[in-house]
Amino acid sequence: MEYSDRQIINFSNADRTARGRVDSPFTILTLLLLLIGVMMVLSASFARAYYDPDKEATYYFIRQSFFALSGCAIMYIVSRIPLDLYKRYSMPVFALSLLLLVLVLVAGTAANGAKRWFSIGGITFQPSEIAKIAVIIFEARIICAYKGKMHSFRYGVIPFVLVAVSVVGLLVLEPHLSASIIILGVTAAMMYMGGTSMKWFLILGAAAALALGLMAFGMDYSSDRISAWMDPFADSSDTGYQIVQSLYSIGSGGLSGLGLGQSRQKNLYLPEEHNDFIFAVVCEELGFIGAAAILCLFAMLIIRGFWLALHCKDRYHCLVCGGISSLLAFQVILNVAVVTNLIPCTGISLPFFSYGGTALWLQLGEMGIILSASRTIPEKVVRYRNTNSNFQYVRE
Repeated sequence: MEYSDRQIINFSNADRTARGRVDSPFTILTLLLLLIGVMMVLSASFARAYYDPDKEATYYFIRQSFFALSGCAIMYIVSRIPLDLYKRYSMPVFALSLLLLVLVLVAGTAANGAKRWFSIGGITFQPSEIAKIAVIIFEARIICAYKGKMHSFRYGVIPFVLVAVSVVGLLVLEPHLSASIIILGVTAAMMYMGGTSMKWFLILGAAAALALGLMAFGMDYSSDRISAWMDPFADSSDTGYQIVQSLYSIGSGGLSGLGLGQSRQKNLYLPEEHNDFIFAVVCEELGFIGAAAILCLFAMLIIRGFWLALHCKDRYHCLVCGGISSLLAFQVILNVAVVTNLIPCTGISLPFFSYGGTALWLQLGEMGIILSASRTIPEKVVRYRNTNSNFQYVRE
């Protein structure tokens, strides 16, 4: 059969490295969520900026718009970088993330009893955000190195425990409980995708839950948050104030919401209304229908990320895409759970929505990594055939 008007991609030879176009559905979903997120930052932050004599009413919106536009450029640039480069330098990147976590304890900026931020030229960033992606690309490399041996304790457990403990141990000193939970969750996801035996998950899961429990009850600020979570209305003017205002905001939205820009709780009642608790403003202004639609967009983006992972050209691409998709899922689920008081307040931002420039840059950079992997996937596979054990994919 002749294929004069079609392109044949043979994954067994040099054509395997050909770079195609980025995945359109994943790109569209990312940009759509980013656009909605910037609009919600404008609505949620307007009152706080207006009442601040040192800021214009659109202060947060203008800054977030700048970070969103520049973040799109970062996403595009990153999407042009082959993932093989990340694999090659994954160990130095992981070592750099550990160094930054050490330095922030010495020279970082303290706020609310924690020392998690670097402040440079008016821009702040948390090294923990870099550590999240560093853990993913490094653990993916470990899995590729030990493929076929991941069921054993020596290769399927010990390296990942060492990676997680080294990062979480430094995060505990900040302290940063939410990032610790995410790192443990991402490590568990990477181990599962890598093929670690399920029996080790039960043992390690129990140990991690015990460690997090001791850490939570052993810190004053964490124990206060747990008390507020169990009964926020018992001390609604102090420890339970934030979650009570969040619940008021969600309840006020009802089914269809009060309308975009019409939130009442954002008028200096709800703390962190444009940051960690922006989803409460979403619920108040857009209602259950609008909030559910946004969560559906997140679900579609995450599912598409896993779909791309399953169709990647090799194991490393698959693991990195799956790890980043898992990271996105953890952050969305945990943020919504905090805002709705399903779990204690942990200070987790909502991707693409919460105000924060460097965090948004890193999130869009992570989406760029997935798009880079998508460039190696045929756009439309219409048939394949087996010729001497070499699969040939025919693409229109």
